[in-house]
Order: sequence, then C-alpha cells, then structure tokens
Amino acid sequence: MRITPRRLAVGMSLWIPNLFSGIRVRRFAPDWTSATVELHVNVFTRNFVKTAFGGSMSAMTDPYYFMLVMHQLGRDYVVWDTRGEIEFVKPGRGVLTAHFEVPRERAEELRARASGGAKVLEWFETEITDASGDVVARVRREVYVREKRRVTDAARESAEVG
Repeated sequence: MRITPRRLAVGMSLWIPNLFSGIRVRRFAPDWTSATVELHVNVFTRNFVKTAFGGSMSAMTDPYYFMLVMHQLGRDYVVWDTRGEIEFVKPGRGVLTAHFEVPRERAEELRARASGGAKVLEWFETEITDASGDVVARVRREVYVREKRRVTDAARESAEVG
C-alpha cells in the first residue's frame, strides 16, 4: 500500500508518542511541499506553570522537514533530521500551530547539491504560533541529505563503461 499525504497525517496523529503528547498532524500537502501540525496544550502537555512544555513544542517540530524532503527526493536519498534549536518567545497556551514548507525548488537544489554522494546539511526554520497568531517559539531544524551509495556507485560504473 502506497503512503499518501492523508494516510501519513492520520498515521502520525495516531502514533502513540504524538497521540499522548497532544500533537495532531492537520495535513501534508498532496505534493509533499508543506505540512501543518498542532499541539493541544492540556494536562499532559503543560508544565508546572500550566503553559506548553518545551519538550512537547520541540517534538511537534521534530520529523516534518525531513519527511517533506524525503518524500520529494524519493528512495535514492538518505534524509535525516540531525539537530534542532528552539527559542521560546512567550508562554504557549491553548492550541499551538507550526507550518512547515519545503518548496519544490529548494528540494531540487538539495538534490543537485547531494548528487554524487555529497553530504548536505541544510537548516529550515518555522515559528510556533498560538490561536491569536502570536509567535510562541522560533524553531530551526537541520536536515542531512545524501544520495545513496548504490545510486552513486551505479552512476560511476555507468560513466566508466561509457
């Protein structure tokens, strides 16, 4: 069964770490260029002072950039989320939202930079906002991209034969 953006959004929302952390994936774009994720701040996801737990805000941003890049580049690439940074701007309450975007052009640029097996590290940025649109946190995630060795080796062999 082929994974579709809709199936992945539902599956990620029902995945136990997200389900019990109040994290809901609202959507993946049909062309894998964007995703929207919500964090519902509740008794399980808030801290001692009843605002969003920083770990929950970090978790809500963890895999989405790498997933968008991975789905756009396809199976010939290794794509990982390597590190993240978060700057807390104000206390988060209620429903928090993060929107992730990887335009086609940026994915194609990563593909070109990773051709031949080169290691590429790329930073992506987003903001977590509350229901009124105020910025609660600024997040940066670093994604690793490399063409798989089998693809690079096949290209080399083909070049040597030709």
